[in-house]
Amino acid sequence: MKLDLVWIIYKSNSKSAKEEVLKCTESLNKYNIEVKIAEIGKDTNQLPLLISQESKLPDLSIVLGGDGTVLGAARQLSIYKVPILNFNVGGNLGFLTHDKGLLKSHNLWERIENNNFTIENRMMLEGRLKINSNGKSVENSNIFWALNDIYFRSYRDEISPTCTLNLEIDGEEVDIYRGDGIVVSTPTGSTAYSMAAGGPILHPSVEGMVVSAICPISLSSRPIVVPSESKLIIKPIGIGEKSNRIKIWQDGVSSTLITESDRCIIQKATHQAKMLILDQNPSYYRTLSQKLHWAGSLKHNKNGY
Repeated sequence: MKLDLVWIIYKSNSKSAKEEVLKCTESLNKYNIEVKIAEIGKDTNQLPLLISQESKLPDLSIVLGGDGTVLGAARQLSIYKVPILNFNVGGNLGFLTHDKGLLKSHNLWERIENNNFTIENRMMLEGRLKINSNGKSVENSNIFWALNDIYFRSYRDEISPTCTLNLEIDGEEVDIYRGDGIVVSTPTGSTAYSMAAGGPILHPSVEGMVVSAICPISLSSRPIVVPSESKLIIKPIGIGEKSNRIKIWQDGVSSTLITESDRCIIQKATHQAKMLILDQNPSYYRTLSQKLHWAGSLKHNKNGY
C-alpha cells in the first residue's frame, strides 16, 4: 500500500489521544507522507468537514481512541472504502483496536507500504425510515449505517421505558416484542449490546444479523440469527400519545425518533468497513479470549486445574 496521504481521526477530549496525534504526525512526515487530522466524539465531529473539503481521499485512515471512536469513523468512512487502522488510545475495552504500543514500532510504516497486513471486510447495517405523512407512507431520504448495531428503545423518561415492537422479516410477520426494546446487530456487534442482551457471538466471517430482545417481558422471546440478505421491518405498536415515541440508536449514538405510524427498514449495507489488521494471521478466538477474559480459564485448564 503506497502511503501518500493519511488521515488521523482521534478521540475528542482525550489528552493521550491528542499527544499521540502529534507523535504519529511527526513520524509520518519523516516519510514524506501528508497528514490531515480530524477530531470526533460525543459533541465534536470534524470528519464530515474534512471529507467535504478534501478533493482526495486518504490511502489510509488511522483512528486513535476506543471502540466508540472506531465505530464513528467507520460509519463515515466505510462508504468511501477507506482502510482503517485502529489503535486503543484513551479507550476502554478496545475490542476493535490494536494496542497503542504498536505505534512505536520502528518499521510500522514500511510494514504497511510492503503490504505486511490483512484487510478484514466487516459487514455493516443500513437503516431507512418510512414516515407516515397525511395518511401516506413516505420513505425518508435519510439513510444511516452502523458497524455494530441498530437498536430501538422507548423515548419515555418519566415512566418505566417499556415498549412493544413488531418484527417483520422478508414480508412475514415473525414476532411482537414487549420489553425494553430490540437490538439488531452485525457479527461485529454480536459481542456488544447484543451479547449483553443474551444474543450469540457470531464470527465476523459469518454474514448474518442477530435480533435480540432487550429485557423481554416474555420468556419465549429468544434471540434469532437471520441471513444477511434478509429485509427487516420494525414498527412500534400501541404507543398511544404521539409524545411517547421510540428512539432509534446506531452504534450507541442517538439517531432519530419514530411514532406508531412509522417503520424502520434494516438491511445489510452495500458497503463494508475495511479494517486493516497488522497481524497477517489474525485469530478472532484469541481476541475473544483476551478481551472477554477467557484466557484465564484456558491457562488453568492447561495447568491441570
